[in-house]
Amino acid sequence: MTQTIKIFDTTLRDGEQSPGVNLNQIEKLEIAKQLERLGVDVIEAGFPASSQGDFDAVKKIAQTITKSTVTALARANKNDIDRAWEAIKDAKKPRIHVFIATSPIHMKDKLKKTPEEVINIAVEMVKYAKQKCHDIEWSAEDASRSDLSFLATIIEKVIDAGANVINLPDTVGYTMPKEYGEMFKYIKENVPNIDRVDLSTHCHDDLGMALANTIAGIQNGATQVEGTINGIGERAGNVALEELAVALEIRKDFYPYSTGLVLKEIKRTSDMISKLTGMIVPGNKAVVGRNAFAHESGIHQDGVLKNTQTYEIITPEMVGVQSNNLVLGKHSGRHAFKDRITQLGFTLSEEKISAAFKSFKLLTDRKKEVTEDDLFALLMDIQTGISNRKQYKLLSFQVHYDSDHSPTATVKIETPNKEVVVGEKSGAGSVEALYNTIESLIEENVQLTDFTLSSVGKGKDALAEVHIHLNVDNQPVSGRGTSQDVLEAAAYAFLNAVNRSFIKVKGD
Repeated sequence: MTQTIKIFDTTLRDGEQSPGVNLNQIEKLEIAKQLERLGVDVIEAGFPASSQGDFDAVKKIAQTITKSTVTALARANKNDIDRAWEAIKDAKKPRIHVFIATSPIHMKDKLKKTPEEVINIAVEMVKYAKQKCHDIEWSAEDASRSDLSFLATIIEKVIDAGANVINLPDTVGYTMPKEYGEMFKYIKENVPNIDRVDLSTHCHDDLGMALANTIAGIQNGATQVEGTINGIGERAGNVALEELAVALEIRKDFYPYSTGLVLKEIKRTSDMISKLTGMIVPGNKAVVGRNAFAHESGIHQDGVLKNTQTYEIITPEMVGVQSNNLVLGKHSGRHAFKDRITQLGFTLSEEKISAAFKSFKLLTDRKKEVTEDDLFALLMDIQTGISNRKQYKLLSFQVHYDSDHSPTATVKIETPNKEVVVGEKSGAGSVEALYNTIESLIEENVQLTDFTLSSVGKGKDALAEVHIHLNVDNQPVSGRGTSQDVLEAAAYAFLNAVNRSFIKVKGD
C-alpha cells in the first residue's frame, strides 16, 4: 500500500534566506498562491519576528490561503511565538513552528545552555505555543549532529508538551544517507509516544546529499518532507521538492510512497520562483532545467524518436512542459487573452488586465508568435511590478559610439518628484555607460554587485531578461527587467531594483 508523504514547502522562509534574494509582499503572495495550486500541504510563509515586512507578508498569506496549512517560524522564546501567532491567527489552517538547537556544539557555543536547560526551554515554549495554536511543529536544529539519546529524551518531552510534528533537520548538510536514516530509525524505536506525531525531514545540500538523505528519512519513518522549489536556500540550498515528487512517481515500482503534488504545476512554479528570486535554474538541473528533455547525441535522438522511453524517463508533459506552447498572436482579442491569464493561474484586477493587454499588444507588434513563456514573463511583471507612489520611470535612452568606439549613453527619466531629468555618461561597455548615466540621475547611492542576463524562449526575437543585485544606500536589493532589447531590459532592471528599495527599506 502506498503511503502519502506530506509536503512542507519552505521556499518563502528558508529559500528566501538565499544570498541576494529579497521578495516583497506582492511577490511572496503570488508564490504562496502558486504553491497552493501545486498542492503543498504546508507553506512556511516566513519568520515574522525577523522584520515588519516579513510579518506583513506572512499575515497577508495567512489571510489568503485556504487549502494549505500556513506556518510561521519562531525561536523558542515568547516574543517570537507571540509574533508568529499574530501573523497567522487568521489562517484557516494555522501552525506555529518552534525551533531550538540540540547539538552539543550549538548548545554550548551558540545558546550557552546546558542540555537540561534546553529541554526545559523547549518544553515550556511548546506549551506556550500550544495555548495559542492547536498545530505545533517543533524542530531540533542540527539534529543530525545531536546525541541520539538526548534527542530521544527531548522529543518525548515536547510531544507530551503538545507538539504535533517533530522535525529532525540536517541543518548544515553534513550527514550521509545511512546516518540520517538511522537517526529516524532510532527515534522511532526509542521514543514511546512517537506514534502521536508526524516525523519530518529537513535536508540541506552542502555535500549534495539532500535528496538521498530525504528518501532515507522517509524509508525510516518520516511522514513529512521539508524543502524548497528549485532547491534554493541557505548556502548550497535545500532538497528540491520537485525532484523528490518526480522521483517517487517515476520509481513507484520501488518506493511505496507518493506526494499530493500536482506534478503538471511543477514547471510553472519553478519558473515563477526563478523569475522572482533572480536565481536562474541551471540548464542541467534535474526535472526543471532547460536541458532536462533535450537530446543532442545522435544515438539518443534516434532512440527517442523510435521510443521515448529509451532515453526519456520523465515526459515533459508530466511536469507541465508543453511541446507546443504557442498561445496568442497579434490578432488575438481581449477575451482570449483573459482566458489565457486564467489558465496560467493569474488573478488580476481589471486595471492590471488592461495594462497587461496593452503590453501584450505592443509585444505582438515586434514578435510574431507570443509563447506561454513570453506571456508568463509579461504577466509576472504586471502582477508584481512596483506600484508605489515613489518611483523612478524610464522615459527614453540611447547608446552611441564615438570614433574610438567608446560607448556613451543618454538617458531621460522621471524622478519620484515627477521631475524629468536627462544625463549622459560614458563607460567601458554599453551596459556600464547606461548604468553610469542612470546613477548620475538618481539621489540614491548604489553599487552593482551582480548582473545576470538570460532569454525567455528561443529565437532571435526572444525576450531578454536581466536580473541584478544592487546595494542601495548600503541595503541589498534585487531587480529585474524584461524586453526584446537587452539594454532596455538592463535599464528596467536597474530602476526596478532602486524602486524596490523604497518598499523594502524606506517603507513608502
